[in-house]
Amino acid sequence: MGFDRETLREAVKTHGKVTRVVIAAIRGSSPREVGAAMLVWKGGQSGTIGGGTLEYQAAEAARVQQSPTRLSRHALGPDLGQCCGGAVTLLSEVYDLKSVEALDDTVIARPTAGGDMPLSVKRLLATARAQGIAPEPQLLDGWMIEPVHTPTRQLWIWGAGHVGRALVDVLSPLPDLAITWVDTAADRFPADIPAGVTVVPAANPADLVHHAPVQAEHLVLTYSHNLDLELCNRLLTHGFHFAGLIGSATKWARFRSRLAALGHSPAQIARITCPIGDPSLGKHPQMIAVGAAAQILRPARQNDLKKDQSA
Repeated sequence: MGFDRETLREAVKTHGKVTRVVIAAIRGSSPREVGAAMLVWKGGQSGTIGGGTLEYQAAEAARVQQSPTRLSRHALGPDLGQCCGGAVTLLSEVYDLKSVEALDDTVIARPTAGGDMPLSVKRLLATARAQGIAPEPQLLDGWMIEPVHTPTRQLWIWGAGHVGRALVDVLSPLPDLAITWVDTAADRFPADIPAGVTVVPAANPADLVHHAPVQAEHLVLTYSHNLDLELCNRLLTHGFHFAGLIGSATKWARFRSRLAALGHSPAQIARITCPIGDPSLGKHPQMIAVGAAAQILRPARQNDLKKDQSA
């Protein structure tokens, strides 16, 4: 969890002034953790601090907030009737484009009520820099400290058809994924692209494989079996952390044979997971997307799937 500066920047560009509401501290039980945040603007919001009455009241207050910074405390049981029973402290901050651009790019530390930076905060930041470790989100002596969020996983989605679009809808809100979305032409993509998704039209998508980090994860689901095959061929040569291919058992049997003829060993070919998703959910694009999303979000399960295929 961290301060998602890029999502905030995009929201400000789209909606003008945006209020960011973050859980700054917790006592007892809470629906979300310290650092969980939502963005609120006139007529809309994104993200969540846990839903329920707390989120509803916080969003309403954010829309009429006049001061740049507001710190508020909420007893979830007595005050709001929520079953968590704990108490949360919320920090609400109003941002425009100028204030977003002024934010630090590694750790964002700021006072909640003015004043100089206390020694405790200086020590925490110095220790984090010396050890190269991002500090945990926290409210410390009147200062809110949050590391800037950077996605930890690179996901390449090859294909912008029905399943590709459903996958992007499901996965793009997740903060730890940086998604690169590839297809053969710009008109293959929808008009509205979610924040954090990089669209890359390419006449020959397979030529882009060598640009992907070797630790990237890939989902191959283009409109063409020939293109799918060439992507698998290039990925096996290039390297990857995970690669999943949409298709039936028959398609995968043919692909294994063709990939072997291209010089890939059975052990190499077995690194590709096919089919992706959960066949028991059905063939509806959203069902395939839900199953495939669950699959890549369980990294430990990937090894089991690969072993099953090579057995």
